[in-house]
Amino acid sequence: MRSAAASVARTYRSSRREAQARRTRRRILDAATTLFVARGYAGATMRSIATEAGVSVPTLELGFGTKARLLKAAIDVAIVGDDEAVPVLERGWTRSALAARTAEEFLAVVAAVIGPAQARSAGLVLAVFEGSSIDGELAQLSEQMIRQRAVTARWIVDGMTRTARLRQDLSQEGAVDTVWILMDPALFDRLTRHREWSLEQYQVWFARSALHLLVDDAAPTETRHP
Repeated sequence: MRSAAASVARTYRSSRREAQARRTRRRILDAATTLFVARGYAGATMRSIATEAGVSVPTLELGFGTKARLLKAAIDVAIVGDDEAVPVLERGWTRSALAARTAEEFLAVVAAVIGPAQARSAGLVLAVFEGSSIDGELAQLSEQMIRQRAVTARWIVDGMTRTARLRQDLSQEGAVDTVWILMDPALFDRLTRHREWSLEQYQVWFARSALHLLVDDAAPTETRHP
């Protein structure tokens, strides 16, 4: 009986420590997000982030290593909206998008995901680009994020062409490049911050622009499923 009780106690303590560690990690990521967006990469020091999060600098470094890795972790959480280890293209919204019967429906689902993801992550991604010219680790991260955006853009084009045909003068790669630039976080930042667009306006613009630039208006819409 004592052994069983001790096992339960250890499990409880372990679960409590894990929950506490997760809360601390999220507090650090929230603090990092706030400071990276407000001060940029150079202005957000590890010490200021640690102070904002209420932890020590050694705790910060133990959990994330370098400032660049901390920024990458903050971006990963910002893009998907949580700290679950599930890639954005393996989440439930992709099933809803692929179940759409028209290109318009597909792009509406996609835009409803991209919009909030941009709202959470655009400032952080721009901080990466800002610091990439002076930090080798950030330069690598910048290239990685550019490639990741291309992967998402290709997924969007492939998904959209399940129910619509590309314009005759547009290649598959050209379509990917078009979506890639529409997803540029700098565009989101300029439209929502400088031009004061609402999130809904951005989402409508994204979906309509992608449809207009990619889809052959002369071709009949058809539903194709595997």
